[in-house]
Parts: sequence; structure tokens; C-alpha cells
Amino acid sequence: MTRRLTAVKTALWLLAGVLGVLTAVRFLRGLGATTALTDTAPWGFWIAFDVMSGVALAAGGFVVAATVYVFGRERYRAFARPAILTAFLGYAAVAVGLLYDLGLPWHILNPVAHPQHHSVLFEVAMCVMLYLTVLFLEFSPVILEHPRLQRPLLARVHRALQKVTIPLVIAGIVLSTLHQSSLGSLFLIAPYRLHPLWYSPYLWVLFFVSAVALGLAMVMAESFFSAWLFGHKPRRELLGNLGRAASVVLLLYAALRLGDLAARGKLDLALQPTGHAALFWFELGVSALLPAVLLQSGRVRAGSGGLFGSAALIVLGMIGYRFDVCIVAFARPEDMPYFPSWTEIAVSVGIVAAAMLVFIFFVEHLRVYPPEEHGPAEPRPRPDPGTVRPLLAGPAAAPRRYSLVAVLGAALAVALLPAGALFGDQVARTPVAGPRTLDAIRVAVDGRPDDLVLAAEPARQAPDGMPARALLLDADRDGRTVLFDHDAHVERAGGETSCGSCHHQNLPFDRASSCGSCHADMFLVSDTFRHESHVGHLGGNAGCARCHDGGEGAKTREKARACDDCHSDMLVPGAVVRPRPGGLDGRAVGYMDAVHGLCVACHEREVALRPGELPASLADCGTCHGREDPARLRRLGPYAAADVRRAAPPPGAAAVPGPSE
Repeated sequence: MTRRLTAVKTALWLLAGVLGVLTAVRFLRGLGATTALTDTAPWGFWIAFDVMSGVALAAGGFVVAATVYVFGRERYRAFARPAILTAFLGYAAVAVGLLYDLGLPWHILNPVAHPQHHSVLFEVAMCVMLYLTVLFLEFSPVILEHPRLQRPLLARVHRALQKVTIPLVIAGIVLSTLHQSSLGSLFLIAPYRLHPLWYSPYLWVLFFVSAVALGLAMVMAESFFSAWLFGHKPRRELLGNLGRAASVVLLLYAALRLGDLAARGKLDLALQPTGHAALFWFELGVSALLPAVLLQSGRVRAGSGGLFGSAALIVLGMIGYRFDVCIVAFARPEDMPYFPSWTEIAVSVGIVAAAMLVFIFFVEHLRVYPPEEHGPAEPRPRPDPGTVRPLLAGPAAAPRRYSLVAVLGAALAVALLPAGALFGDQVARTPVAGPRTLDAIRVAVDGRPDDLVLAAEPARQAPDGMPARALLLDADRDGRTVLFDHDAHVERAGGETSCGSCHHQNLPFDRASSCGSCHADMFLVSDTFRHESHVGHLGGNAGCARCHDGGEGAKTREKARACDDCHSDMLVPGAVVRPRPGGLDGRAVGYMDAVHGLCVACHEREVALRPGELPASLADCGTCHGREDPARLRRLGPYAAADVRRAAPPPGAAAVPGPSE
């Protein structure tokens, strides 16, 4: 094994180690932990690269197969097996990438289980599945040629596959033509979201033609990379002929794209000084115009550097074209942009690295390239079929080296992952703020005699209304406020003796403690027990037995006495809300759950006790959260604030004229 190959495999195993950790996190923690995707950006890097670009990058299989088996260009047969293997691994990587992208990975079988015959996406899915099967059958003879598989039954299978090569090739060409073009058809339903410089009613033609050019470029790039990696000589003359063909296809692609814009009257958009216009020309230049011109030169085609550089431009440019259509030129809400997370990019790179490792394994153990292209064979230790050593062919130190770098990659991924990806969603705390006291006016609205609204001018009284005090509840300060008429509730509930209806528990030495005193977080359970304070008041460690009264094991909350065993005055007499069996344990539910549970339950109880007297909708959300209804505020005229989230006017504020003015 050459040092070059060893170095490449080491780097690939490092990326595979990163992929292993990210795979576990993706399928254990979900998309939210590993992607930047949202409801407004449901597809992103994985679709643009793994699917849109991956399918196109694997187009070399059907291009070379058509060249050799349909057009009879036998001199290109040496490219067939590597191209088919690259295509097979490319489509397999597409399928694996889809498993990561789908929220429920097993839904990848839905096109088969629930076929939608009128869907373009169904056609793409079925063609990709079938073509992956065709590629496997096309490459199977290479596998069956291995010396260990020389069995009579397998030999008959090998001969049968060789006899159906032409039908398989034709099926592959048809399937590739269908889904390569249909990938562009997916965007025909979004003419107003895709920028006019990229949208076209003939997107399916542009995607197919660009895939043919990209397939030729991939064959060229793969040939040079394999020659560099495995030490055999590239067939430069034949690759130059492929470059000339790619140049023609690229010129056709550029002409179709520019001609379509001109025919639809959109070419002027490419001539305007805008970012999209600059991106359009950069992408078209890199993907088509520049490499097409270079490959027209015989001098460029005669040199390895020129051919490989041109092929690299085509590959990068066509990937950019797919990204522009999928992400960059696709309109999204301005307040919800999308930029891929590093984990999305690392997953795609890791899948490619894994596919390259499989490619190297097949090249090392199967006759992918003609024997004359391989250098002198190196002596190899006899592989042990009971171990994974065949997957790590090379010196005895190689498996240990690859295992080490894979573990190193996994550790690096763990170190870079956010805490939420490793330990689940980390819910941010939302501290609760106390209520604010505001001037208000109590008026009759919709037949309800005690409807409370903010006063537009606190010093003045509205017709048929009277001044009042209101509590403005906005515990998390998000602007979704509730006006609470405290005095009216006290009066309805029976006076000061009714405090227990709401204030069901008081802090020590307190009376009518506010909700936020215990329910200190908007959504999370709050701990109301202060251990340090108790240790100080009870004489240090010697006071532990006052709460933890005996028993073996750790002194935990679960083994401690209930709070109300000592603080009996914390429970309000006649309180509606009672502690759970066992007494108070120092935990308080989130503020929202506490308030909703108390208010809604009380309203429902009152409606049941006084049917007909109280509206049945008293327990509905709008009873408390309906203060921002514009229609109601207009009926109240200038005596209601235009927005109840605004507090009472400060002293000296301009008066709001009344009806008589």
C-alpha cells in the first residue's frame, strides 16, 4: 500500500468517525439537534447536496454505459466498471442521505407503500430505487469474478447477468433520463419562489443536459484521482475525447439557458447590477462557459492538469447550480433565513468519505480496472475471514491506525456538538416578573357589566363607566397581557376571607404571597426550598436530623419531611388548591400551568354552579386573553387604549378627546 493511499484512507476514516457520532445524535435526538432546518426551511444542505447534486454526480454511470453498449465505442470500455461503481455508490449515498433528512426515516418506503402516480416526486423516487437496483445488477459480475466466489451456482448467475447486460443498460439509460430531468420538474410548482434567473418551464431539460455534462466530468475527475491514488497511468487521449464531448454539451447547456431567458424576456435581469445577476454569471461561467472554452483547446485536452482542472470546474459549478436552485435563489421569509449547521455539512462529507472507503475496498479486492492499468502487485498478508481485516487491507499497523483516527474523529465531533445535541433539548429558563398596577375603567361591553379596559386618560371617566385599578399580568414580558380586576374578584368570591381561593400557600412570615413567589419560572418546575437558609437557621450540619430523620442512605429530598410538617402556617385555610399526598415537597409547577389550572378550573366551576347566569364561554381563552380585540376597542372609543400592551400614560401626556369634544 502506497503512503499516498494510506494517508487518504486515514483522512477518510477520521471523517467516518465524525459521521458515526453525528449519526447516533441524528437518530437519537432528531433533526432539531443536528440541523438548522425549520418549518419555513424544511429542506436544506442535505437535499441540495446529497440528493440534487448526488444524483447528478452519479450520472457518469449511464453516460459511459450508453457510450460503450449503445453507441458501440469499445475503446471506452475501460471506464465502464469504475463509472458504474461510482454511480452505484453515489446512488447508495443518496439513499443514505435521505434517511438522515427524513424526519421519520422509515417513510423512505412510502413511495412503494402509498404510490402517488400523479406526483413528480413519486416518479423520481421510483426511478432512483429502480436504477439503484439496475446499477447493482450491472456491477454484480465484477463481484462474482472474485476467486472466493467461484461456485457453480454463482457462475450460472454470472453468465445470466452477462446475457442481460444490454437490457440492463437500456433500462438504466431510460431511468436516468427520467429522474435526472424530473429533479428539475420538482421546482416547476414554485415559479414565484424561484428567482427568474433560475426558474424556467424547461428546468427538466436544463437538469438533464447539465447532468450529462457532469457525468462526463465525473468520469474524467474519477479517472485522474484513481490514477493518482492507485498509481496507474490515465488514458489521457480517451479522456481528452470525453473532454471534447463535455465541451459540446456545456455549450448546449449555456445556449439553452441564455436562450430561455431571452425568449421569456428575463435576460435583462442578468445585466442588472444585483447580487443575483453576479451569482448567475459566476455560476454559469464556472460550470459551463470557462470549462467549455478550455476543453475546446487541444493543448488543454492533451495535459492532465488542464483536463482535471476543467473537470473540477464543471463539478463545482454544477453543484453550485443545484445549490442555487434549491437554496440560494429560492425565496424564504426574510425573518427566517437558512444557513446550514456544521453538522449538516459534516454528515454529507462523512457519507462521501464512507462511499470512498467502499470504492477503495472494491478496487483493492476486485478487478474494477483492467489488469494492465495496475502497478506491480504488493505482497499482502493472508486475510483472516473471521475478522474485519479485509476491510482494512494493508500492513498490520493499518487497522490500529484507522481505528485510532476514527475514535479521534468521534471525540472531535463530541467536543464540538452543543449540549442540546448530546443531552437533549435544554429548555431555557423564563423567569417570572410580577404584575403591574394600572389605572383602568370598568364598563359594560357585550352585556357583561364588569368588563375592564385600560384607561386612555386615567383622570377622566368614561360614560357609564367608573375608574378602577387593574393588575396587568405579563409574567414573561412577551406582550401577551391579561388585565385582572383583583377587587372585583375579591368581591365576587366573598371578601377578604376568600383569599385562599387563589393564594393557596404563603411563604413563611408572609400573607397572600404572589404567584411568582413560588412559581418562579414561566414553564419549568421551580424549587422553592432553600437548603442553605435552613442549614443556617438550624445550626449547621447538626440540624440535618430535623428534616432527614434517620434512615440509611443519602439524605435526599425524597427522604426528607414535608415542608408543612414544620411550617404549618404556609397552607392557607380553605385553600382551593391542596398539596399532593405527603405534604408540600418544595416544588412548584410552572407559572403558566399554575395560573391556567387555577383560573380555568375556577371559571368552569362557577359556570357549573350558576348555569344560565354566567356565559358558558367564561372558561374560554378569550375571557382573559381577549383584551386586544380591535372590534371591542373601537366600540369603547377613545376610552380604551389602542393597544392594551401599553401601560397607562405618563404624567403630562396629551389628553385623548372624548365624544363631546
